[in-house]
Amino acid sequence: MSVFAFKGGPVLTLDGKGRVTVPARYRELLMSTVSGQMMVSKSHVRCLSLFPRPVWDQFEARLLALPASADGLRRLYIGSATELAIDSGSRVLLPPELRDWAGLAREVVFMGMGNRFELWDKARYDAHEAQVLEQDMGTQLSDLFIG
Repeated sequence: MSVFAFKGGPVLTLDGKGRVTVPARYRELLMSTVSGQMMVSKSHVRCLSLFPRPVWDQFEARLLALPASADGLRRLYIGSATELAIDSGSRVLLPPELRDWAGLAREVVFMGMGNRFELWDKARYDAHEAQVLEQDMGTQLSDLFIG
């Protein structure tokens, strides 16, 4: 079982240098368990995925174990992966090419997703969530709420 159980999605402001502050509720755990060492990469849902380093290492190993038909996923995640560290100001500096790709300009949703985070442009996330809510989720919800 992972020590990480990140939840929630505060909206933060990206500063002029492309840094975002890691929310305090996550920062202490990340500093004490991984010394602030993180990996960021593109995600298949057009946001950025931010991983604690050991979680990334496990994810990368699973990606590398997939058959050759998964080369596209490997290119997306591993090909864009960049090491980051939480700085003394509790921020991470997001590479400009990844910020541009994900459309991160000012307001960023910093969403805990269990053992990783997703970083979304707020407007893009709102549009994505609206699409999700338009889908028929009856089967998924009935499987989730059984009992």
